[in-house]
Amino acid sequence: MLFRRSLLLLVPLAFVPLLPAAEPPAVAHPDKLKAVPVEMQKFVDASDLSGAVTVVGRKDGIVAFDAVGQRDLAAKTPMTKDTLFRIASMTKPVTAIGIMILADEGKLSPDDNVAKYLPEFTNQKLMAQGIDDVVLKKPNRPVKLRDLLTHTSGVANYPKGVDDVYTKRNRTLAETALATALQPLTFEPGTKWSYSNPGIDTLGRVIEVVSGTSYEKFLQTRVFDPLGMSDTTFYPTKEQLSRLAHIYNKDKNGKLIDTGAGLIALPPDAKHPIPAGGLVSCGDDLAKLYRMMLNKGELNGKRILSEKAAAEMTKVQTGEIKTGFVDGMGFGYGWAVVREPKGVTSMLSAGTFGHGGAFGTQGWIDPTQDLFVVLLIQRTGLQNGDASPMRQKLQELAAEAVKR
Repeated sequence: MLFRRSLLLLVPLAFVPLLPAAEPPAVAHPDKLKAVPVEMQKFVDASDLSGAVTVVGRKDGIVAFDAVGQRDLAAKTPMTKDTLFRIASMTKPVTAIGIMILADEGKLSPDDNVAKYLPEFTNQKLMAQGIDDVVLKKPNRPVKLRDLLTHTSGVANYPKGVDDVYTKRNRTLAETALATALQPLTFEPGTKWSYSNPGIDTLGRVIEVVSGTSYEKFLQTRVFDPLGMSDTTFYPTKEQLSRLAHIYNKDKNGKLIDTGAGLIALPPDAKHPIPAGGLVSCGDDLAKLYRMMLNKGELNGKRILSEKAAAEMTKVQTGEIKTGFVDGMGFGYGWAVVREPKGVTSMLSAGTFGHGGAFGTQGWIDPTQDLFVVLLIQRTGLQNGDASPMRQKLQELAAEAVKR
């Protein structure tokens, strides 16, 4: 009797219809997307790149995902969609997301003084030109979290003895924040833009102090796990390292040469997770992050940021101060923001936001066109990664694909 009942319970399941696979979002000109790997292959054939992974998507999903070339030229290992990349400064907006999660919870505000959470920043001095010599004086106001988020703080670069923090990874965020705080400011907070790795690393320490947990664990539990970003990490496993793309530069003869570990070392016992640029990630994971931002802080029912926080992050917070590495840019909280499309951003809308990385990686989100693009390469020696011909070509094709 028990066996018969179990059969009766199972019978209706045979009539449950299978749900169709989700269709990718529509684009007006799909032929433009088919041209993306063709154009990226040209950079490979010209020995400008060993290989590339590209992703084009909209808030409802990915519309093109391609891999060309090789991730290891010596071993002739092909580039694949699950190849991992050092995304370097593309980590910075992720750190800013961590700060804004805490702002959503009422635990801090971008307008707070840094010294409220890190007392070592109390009574910082400003290096200024006196009548006869350089003098130290009190700045007009203390450094605020918003200054760190927008690179307008004036905090100095790491001093000698700490400036190898990214290659040795042998100091904690508490130690690097203290080293930053003990140096005089280089300009009045909020008056200029100067790209600052120590400033973003300091935000990582703020996250630790305010949240009561390590910076990397906070991002893992509040961002990566909820979004399903399983290949995004500061400390890759042995298996993940086996999928890591090699970094290349060109020698004097124009031949690509392997640079080895690169600027950002990945030792197994690293104490410093590098909030300014230490993440390893992949195309699929970054697509999830950027779709979350296109959806105003939410993806697949998981809310990471409030709509208000997402809007504050991605609008110009720097007024008319000249910012960024290409013309027409402003800066939000952790994100570069297109104020006036021109040059490499001419095909994008005002209000597009994103960030690049030291090894040529790029990720940009255009809410007006419902579009994001991800370019994953590992090249040093590019004249300007933010203005690279690879970035421009990918954006041109993606924008043309969605144009009505």
